[in-house]
Amino acid sequence: MTVLGIDIGGSGMKGALVDTVTGEKLTERFRIPTPESRKPKPMARVFKEIVDHFDYSGPVGCGFPTTLRHGVCKSKGNLHKKWVNVNVKELFSEVSGLPVTVINDADAAGYATMNYGVGKGRKGFVVMITIGTGLGSGVFWDGELIPNFELGQIPYKEYNKIEMWAAASAKEKEGLSYEEWGKRFNIFLEYVEVIVSPDLIILGGGTSKDFDEYKDFITIETPVIPAGLQNHAGIIGAAAAAMHHPITLD
Repeated sequence: MTVLGIDIGGSGMKGALVDTVTGEKLTERFRIPTPESRKPKPMARVFKEIVDHFDYSGPVGCGFPTTLRHGVCKSKGNLHKKWVNVNVKELFSEVSGLPVTVINDADAAGYATMNYGVGKGRKGFVVMITIGTGLGSGVFWDGELIPNFELGQIPYKEYNKIEMWAAASAKEKEGLSYEEWGKRFNIFLEYVEVIVSPDLIILGGGTSKDFDEYKDFITIETPVIPAGLQNHAGIIGAAAAAMHHPITLD
């Protein structure tokens, strides 16, 4: 079935039509910059713009960059504090006039990777890390999603959360080389390894495509591989979640 997947990030909101059987994108990705305020109403308007762009009518899957509980935002993440306690599912459903399933963005990327990508058929405890404005994390046991892991929120030194120091946004902001940033990212992975002891770590997000540039600086014992689906995983996973898990994930 064809479903619209929308992936919301701190810098951009993007969508595409997806074949939820094969996991393939059926259209080019359409992207609009995330409103500078990152507040609910302006972002809801952009959400509708994306739906309207595809002249789409049907279920919508949405990856959202904060912790969610039954469709309600429970932390602001990299968005505005006004998002806290907003029912994202209801807001986006109301503005679009369509049924919307909302899932954490890293969970969505992981869902795509575990169902259509390099994680398919992988058993045991698998962690998907998305590298972007923040550090998202999706966790799976024998291919089944365990929602709402936010490993990028671990406090680190003077930082409220380690993603402020080790995400791709920190690399860009501080002009770090891949070696400098890779060593920081490895420290984050050391925390992940100690806390949850995964069998495999899969890296997603745009920075995963440059894996060869920093893989030599990752020294943890856990195997680490790039996802391959990169920036499209969030869109694909959100669309798939809308079809396969419309109730349990939101």
